Amino acid sequence: MDLKLNNKYALVCGSTAGIGKATAMALAAEGVQVTLIARNEAKLKITLAELPQQRSHDYIVADFSDPADLEAKVSEYINTNHGFHILVNNTGGPKGGPIFYAEVSEFEQAFTQHLKCNHVLAQAVVTFMKSENYGRIINVISTSVKQPLDGLGVSNTIRGAVANWSKTLANELGQFGITVNNVLPGATGTERLAQIIKNKSAKTGKTEEEASNAMKSAVPAKRFAKPEEIANAITFLASEAAAYINGINLPVDGGRTKSL
Repeated sequence: MDLKLNNKYALVCGSTAGIGKATAMALAAEGVQVTLIARNEAKLKITLAELPQQRSHDYIVADFSDPADLEAKVSEYINTNHGFHILVNNTGGPKGGPIFYAEVSEFEQAFTQHLKCNHVLAQAVVTFMKSENYGRIINVISTSVKQPLDGLGVSNTIRGAVANWSKTLANELGQFGITVNNVLPGATGTERLAQIIKNKSAKTGKTEEEASNAMKSAVPAKRFAKPEEIANAITFLASEAAAYINGINLPVDGGRTKSL
């Protein structure tokens, strides 16, 4: 299938590791000019050097704990360089733990890093998308928007807020050729998953292998996803082929989520 992504510009958040990095690689392989964005410049430079060099890629250094700084840096980039046809909102999840014991500050921090920053970036890119009659905003969130996950209280709450923000935005922007969709990864082989397994091992007294196997057993596919498999779904949603898919939550979880 020709995804018709040549000559498109993409801004990919959290793109130095895991799903974000895999997405940047996948889009670049399709001929997209990718702008990476993350807080660690050293890691950004390493990732930049690894991207398929069909086009000239670059990066923005920004910290998602400061929406005003993020807005200023992205706006400056757009004014100096170009806008974006594709925005991939992807930020590391909040720390785990029961919701009852979460500090109010944990909700505030997660709300800032996820919903506020997603909104700032959407506002920054939509003017160009409207002028091109082509826009794809893809939010990497969690299957918890369909089925809350035990031990991830803050994440369950904030991901739900992002999902509803996204659906509302999809309804408003669809008339301009802009789609807004959510990709919901299941357990995926990233550094975050490794930490979750380590924590489960410590709490239960099981080995990390036993904790890992228990998690895999809950998935019909009986394995974890590869970051590249999540990236493939994102890349499709970013393409011309997905022009009539709008306002959805797409689980990429090997069938783990019980709801339809």
